[in-house]
Amino acid sequence: MRLSRYFLPVLKENPSEAQIVSHRYMLRAGMIKQSAAGIYSWLPLGFKVLKKIETIVHEEQMRAGHIPMLMPTLQSVDLWKESGRYDDYGQEMLRISDRHGRDMLYGPTNEELITDIFRSHVGSYKDLPLTLYHIQWKFRDEIRPRFGVMRGREFYMKDGYNFDLTKEDALHAYNRHLVSYLRSYERMGLQAIPMRADGGPIGGDYTHEFLVLADTGESEVFYDSAVTDLTFGDRAIDYDSVEQCQGVLEEFTSKYARTDETHDEALFNEVPEERRRVARGIEVGQIFYFGTKYSEALGANVQGPDGKQSPVHMGSHGIGVSRLLGAIIEASHDDKGIIWPEGVTPFHCGIVNLKQGDAEADAACESLYEALTAAGLEPLYDDRKERAGGKFATMDLIGLPWRITVGPRGLKNGVVELTSRRSGESEELSPEAAVQKIVEIYANHQTGRGF
Repeated sequence: MRLSRYFLPVLKENPSEAQIVSHRYMLRAGMIKQSAAGIYSWLPLGFKVLKKIETIVHEEQMRAGHIPMLMPTLQSVDLWKESGRYDDYGQEMLRISDRHGRDMLYGPTNEELITDIFRSHVGSYKDLPLTLYHIQWKFRDEIRPRFGVMRGREFYMKDGYNFDLTKEDALHAYNRHLVSYLRSYERMGLQAIPMRADGGPIGGDYTHEFLVLADTGESEVFYDSAVTDLTFGDRAIDYDSVEQCQGVLEEFTSKYARTDETHDEALFNEVPEERRRVARGIEVGQIFYFGTKYSEALGANVQGPDGKQSPVHMGSHGIGVSRLLGAIIEASHDDKGIIWPEGVTPFHCGIVNLKQGDAEADAACESLYEALTAAGLEPLYDDRKERAGGKFATMDLIGLPWRITVGPRGLKNGVVELTSRRSGESEELSPEAAVQKIVEIYANHQTGRGF
């Protein structure tokens, strides 16, 4: 993409309404624009990152054997009354009526709707196990929406639901989701710590939240610092293996890590004092096992091997796709702007032409642009007739991981400058070598081209 042809309405000044880093930089980098309180339009740059995150979530869910689908944003209230949960959400639930006076709601979650789909089409244990998920817009009427996409009223979320014959099978689904989430977050450049949490209005005896440590987090967290040494890496996992998935869960949850809602001071004090940490965390996902709560209420039964009908065991599993974008920025930025991890960057590399209109510099930039594109990458070429300082400031603000700077002086020596946004280190390379290095870097990252 050539910047002269792209829609990137960057702001030079910090917006007064932005209280945290991610909100400030998303507005300044032209990623979002507020439409109403807690509701945003996603502008091209923000939309690209949102789709990169969504792609990773889809890929890891399908890798784990989960099946994508799509449910509507609007739901009838009848199912919610049938489950007995209609009043649990209170004023956070947006209730509306259609032109015929039928009561509707804008879905904050989908347990009732997915259970109705299941009970309408599945009647035998032979169709289990089954996990269905979708990524869809949700709405919760927060009393005080703030912090941009971190606590908005409208948000983009992956929610998945497993249906199993027994509790043991359902707990395997729980463990399988924990593994798939760990892999997803690491691909996004995040370390998300699974922490024992409270079930809230969704319910459930087993639940873990995934939190990213950040000063602006809304949750107070207590943890053993040893959990921050754990990485999922590129280990191969057989998602059908109960033992492997259980082993990962035990590895990542054996150290103390809890939110303030479930914090146990006595247990925390058993952690060696030098490893005890109290911090803030941003919730970016949660997994639940809630047994037969919804299947019993809504009559989601299957015939077992013994010929008897029994309610299925269920769980739900959510990832805040739009919230993740803010969490990544909170975890990865400096005073100049965003620093995107390679896995979710909107463009893989920036190209800065220091002397637009110079025949040699223009030709070198065009050649770099074509070579990177031919290699399957998306460069962003700043071809504007703008001063160099302004071009560098824009690149720093939008946070592309790598920048190639092209100028007449370097070209006389046959080199361009390749700069890492994260470290700030630069090296002079031939244009061909710079392209090859960028290609090799991204060969180690699974990145979709997105939109």
